[in-house]
Order: sequence, then structure tokens, then C-alpha cells
Amino acid sequence: MTDLSVKIGSLVLKNPVMVASGTFGYAEEFKDFFDLNQIGGIITKTVTLEPRPGNAPPRIAETASGMLNSIGLPNVGVEHFIIEKMPFLQPLSTKIIVNVAGKTGEDFVEAVVRLEDVDRIDAYELNYSCPNVKEGGLTFSANAAIAEQVTRNVRKVTNRPLIAKLTPNVTSISEIGKAVENGGADAVSAINTLVGMAVDLGKKRPKLSTITGGLSGPAIKPVALAKVFELVQNLSIPVIAIGGIMNATDALEFLLTGAVAIQVGTANFINPRAPLDILEGVRDYFDKNRIDGISSFIGSIKT
Repeated sequence: MTDLSVKIGSLVLKNPVMVASGTFGYAEEFKDFFDLNQIGGIITKTVTLEPRPGNAPPRIAETASGMLNSIGLPNVGVEHFIIEKMPFLQPLSTKIIVNVAGKTGEDFVEAVVRLEDVDRIDAYELNYSCPNVKEGGLTFSANAAIAEQVTRNVRKVTNRPLIAKLTPNVTSISEIGKAVENGGADAVSAINTLVGMAVDLGKKRPKLSTITGGLSGPAIKPVALAKVFELVQNLSIPVIAIGGIMNATDALEFLLTGAVAIQVGTANFINPRAPLDILEGVRDYFDKNRIDGISSFIGSIKT
């Protein structure tokens, strides 16, 4: 069988299939659907310093080939996460990556500091698509200098791998990617959702309470492929692909484009076994095509 292991900084995944933050809960919700240890990694629901209730409903709306969400990062807060959620995750043999967010750069640092003494956290994913209250609500990844500085500050308090999750809602995603690379990130994950809106004609109002939300699902896959390709061409650190990955073919296209790993997101809402189905499909492709190692396939696209 093909060796599917991939390396992201010092982090070694047994295979390139992970689950995207916010689409898989804290993993325990999916334990009855398949053996969680089979996939490469679990990225937790976002953790913030204090508990968050999230946005008022309605906060999800279906769209053509996708979905809009404005969940608002509801979570139990870092202390309850450590006490209530980590005990389930710690015995797993797959890699555990904690997604961290904050209202300020200092929040990111403090959250990571509190998680540093917790066993079995293999890496952090920094959610830079949340609003920075000190900068008037702009996302952290909308400003290269801020993204670089926050990454550098977090890098000072941990030796664990850092993955910066980038928004596509910027003029140049590679500019932000270079900034977080300069700040000490070991990898980037992209893309987070695109800003979108849905309207209820009958009620003559937006379908989401927040008016706009994040568009995900198959509709954004072409955008995600283009952004991932751009990042691969401009960065020296690995790129992890997210965006409309619904099946093994989608995953293979991102790997071919140069991503070292992929995250399954919206597909989890449709098929809770999607990560395993995608992994089995990727493995079958490599076996049928007699590809010995995944490294020879990653980035082998002909342009």
C-alpha cells in the first residue's frame, strides 16, 4: 500500500485527510460513525479565552451547491475545553490540532499559553478570519503586518507547530501567507469561507440574522483551488487545502495542485463518514495507479 504520511513542520500525519474546524464539533460527536484514529488529524471546534454563545439564529442557510453560516464561534471557552473536551481527545492516536481564536492578538497568545501544559495537543491552528476588535472589526488576516506580529507573538510562547488559517476575502492571500511565514508559522490552511448573503423573498429580509455569512461547500472549490495554487507558488511552508472537498477526487485535485494535506468541512454535515470515505478513495487511487509515495504526487500538476 502507498505510504500516505505527510509532514507539516515537525508534525507528521499518517495520511493527509483531516477535518475542518467547526464542522466536526469536538470529535466525540462523530465517534459512532467511524474509527477516528484512521484519519490523519482532527482540528477542533474553535476555542476562545472565554465561553461564547455565538450569533443569534437564524445562522445557517442553504445555497446552490453550498451553505452560508454565521455561527459566531460558539464554544465552551479554553478552561472548560481542557476539562470537558480534552479527556476524550487525549487517548486518540490521530493528531489533535486545536483551533484558537480571539478578539485581540493578546487573546491568541493567552489562549495558547493556557493550552501549553495540556498533553496530546499536537499543533495549533490560528483562526485569523475572526474580527480584530482593536482594528475596528477587520479580520486579523486582512492586514499583513498584524498577521505577522500576532504569529510572531504566539511563536514566542510555544514550540508546537503553528498553522495560520487564512481568509480568501483579501486582495492578495499570498501577501498574508508570506507575512505569517515570516512570523514563524509552520504552515497555512486555506481557504476559510467566502463572504456571502442569502435573501428570503417572501419575508423580504436576509436569511441570516447577521445579514452576511461565510459561504462553504462545492460552490467555493474553484476559488479554493486558485488560492491554494497561489499560496503554493509563493510560500516555502506547506499549504493545507480547505474548500468544497466532498469526495476523493476533490482531495486529489488539491494534492495535485500542491497542498500537502486537506481538510473536510461541509461534507461532514451531509455524510458523517465523509472523511473516511475520502481517505479510502485517495488510497484506492494511489494503489490502482501504483504510486509508491504521496510525495511524488503532491504538486505534480502540469502547467
